Amino acid sequence: MSRIKRWINMHKKEFNADGTLKDEARQEMLSKGEDPGAIDSYARRVKVGYDEWKHLDETDPEPWPIYAAYDFFTEQEKREFNPDGSLRPEYVEYAQKIGISESALEQLEWRKKMEVENYDAVSADYAEQGINFGEQKMNARIEDSRTYAQRRRQMEQDLRNFEPEESLPFDKNTSY
Repeated sequence: MSRIKRWINMHKKEFNADGTLKDEARQEMLSKGEDPGAIDSYARRVKVGYDEWKHLDETDPEPWPIYAAYDFFTEQEKREFNPDGSLRPEYVEYAQKIGISESALEQLEWRKKMEVENYDAVSADYAEQGINFGEQKMNARIEDSRTYAQRRRQMEQDLRNFEPEESLPFDKNTSY
């Protein structure tokens, strides 16, 4: 139900969770001198949008891939840490053999556990608003991994599609 959650989050000041205009919002609009017919028309138009989003959620729900903090660990971090942020026993053994102190290992584990907890908390907060934080973060990571040539081809395509030059990721002095 992410579309409806997003809709409610966007309109919660003026509209109820069922898509109807709040009485307080109606009274405020009337006090500003707005025409009651215009208010009713506005409420109907927004309710139509609500109904469309609700219908889409029921008939064609958005995919909601779930990413855990572990999905964003580097390969080395995956060898050193468990998905919950605790150190793997084999890494602790190795680290002690090469002389890393117990307190340093505890600090390392504490930091990674905090990172995992923070990711989970932010992800839960975003999910309440209908936003998939993990998907956004993964898409950003994929975008960041694109090469210069790939970004340049995309920029050229954006220019052909008449995107404003100031929105493009390259210097304005770059010759296109």
